Amino acid sequence: MCIIAQFPQKPSTMTVQKITLSAEIPEKLLGKRLDVILSELFKDYSRGTLQTWIKQGAVTVGQTIIQKPSQKMTHLTCIQIQAELIEQTPWQAQNIQLNIIYEDEAMLIINKPAGLVTHPAPGSPDNTLVNALLHHCPSLNELPRAGIIHRLDKDTTGLMVVPKTLSTHHFLVDQLQQRLIARHYQALVYGTIISGGTVAERVGRHPSHRTKMAVTPDGKQAVTHYRVNKRFADFTLLDLKLETGRTHQIRVHMHFIGHPIVGDQTYGQRLHTPKNCEPELAEKLRQFKRQALHAIQLTLTHPITKESMSFAAPLPHDFQTLLASVKNNQEKL
Repeated sequence: MCIIAQFPQKPSTMTVQKITLSAEIPEKLLGKRLDVILSELFKDYSRGTLQTWIKQGAVTVGQTIIQKPSQKMTHLTCIQIQAELIEQTPWQAQNIQLNIIYEDEAMLIINKPAGLVTHPAPGSPDNTLVNALLHHCPSLNELPRAGIIHRLDKDTTGLMVVPKTLSTHHFLVDQLQQRLIARHYQALVYGTIISGGTVAERVGRHPSHRTKMAVTPDGKQAVTHYRVNKRFADFTLLDLKLETGRTHQIRVHMHFIGHPIVGDQTYGQRLHTPKNCEPELAEKLRQFKRQALHAIQLTLTHPITKESMSFAAPLPHDFQTLLASVKNNQEKL
């Protein structure tokens, strides 16, 4: 779900402070919720911050990580917190080249390259798409998250829409919530897929790897449609359409059905080359160190004119080169 801020806030970046806390649960707090107990023990931090840390898996009770703020504590034991406290500082404009597909007074359509982080975060405080947008259009400084209403992973390429005013921001966020913005992708995956289908599996934070997502029963609803564009001996080129926009959704769903995206360093098969793979293709696979995933088409209703508009971006050069090598080595009817 996208959330629209009632009052626009200045975009900001983050600095991170490592937090380590520990305390014994006193007898007077037994039977209470974990978040209530933490609020009593660590009064320097808000209950909302403590709840976030619990959900992130940063709180250990005894020897067990507890991720439910509502879980009641029934034993006298030690609580430990190892977390990150994020402090906000203003985002800065930076002169970074943008590949702008379309622009008017209402919105921008960007073709994001590989390697460009969408917005500042711990580990990537600057040199992001947001920094580039603020330089190109300083008025975005008045919009929530500098106008970013959806994102692409650092190494995923392709189309993004960025509203330029608060009214168009509200309109496009509403379109996203109603699933009226069509987002189409292409991906090269491992294995031969016979026919198209739909993956409707919930996606949430990985239970043991906090930086990864996974199909989990308590995750958020996620729906990915896919159809076969071209089959090869060991790979399939897929056309995909999102109904929802969960973090890493396509990558997680393709991994879940046993067809991870080529080059995906998180959910894929690292340095995997199929049996009897020719040397030329094997070398191309070794060189391709990002997920072969591209947002190829974006269709939406214009916020002002209300006309339907569709935008397309060709596969980037590295993806085209990899695909050409697959075709040359594994063409299959």
